Amino acid sequence: MDGWNDQLAMAVAAGEGLLLLILFIWLIVVTSKLRKVKESHRKMIGETGVHNMEEVMNVVHERLSSLDNRQANQSEKLDEQEKRLSSLKGRISVHRFNAFSDSGSDLSFSVAFVNEEQDGVVITGIHGREQTFLYAKPIDKGQSAYMLTPEEKIAINQAKQKG
Repeated sequence: MDGWNDQLAMAVAAGEGLLLLILFIWLIVVTSKLRKVKESHRKMIGETGVHNMEEVMNVVHERLSSLDNRQANQSEKLDEQEKRLSSLKGRISVHRFNAFSDSGSDLSFSVAFVNEEQDGVVITGIHGREQTFLYAKPIDKGQSAYMLTPEEKIAINQAKQKG
């Protein structure tokens, strides 16, 4: 019986050794995972300055709400700026022409200033031998309450095509 007890003791010792090895490996795995969780927790907590997870979530929620409000305000401002930009008279065209066949050069001109809605003004300068006349005509939706000359229409159409 003595040999049987020795074999049983060896089997129990081997089982305990195997169990101890498995527990040691499991301890290493759990320690590694715990280290990763602690590092993630430290990164999240480190930015907020609080140590309670509920407080961290509240701080994060407040920051997100603040960012949402800022984004909404910036979106409104961007819309306002786009409206202002479209109303500017940014499309300009100059058309030079010879108003009188007996004078020698293209000294007369029409300048059109229009925006995206085709509102603006056309300015025409007619150069004669002794004097120059300037005319300004308002433009509303591509039309004027005053009769437009062919040269003014050319300048307006050229300005519409720009931009």
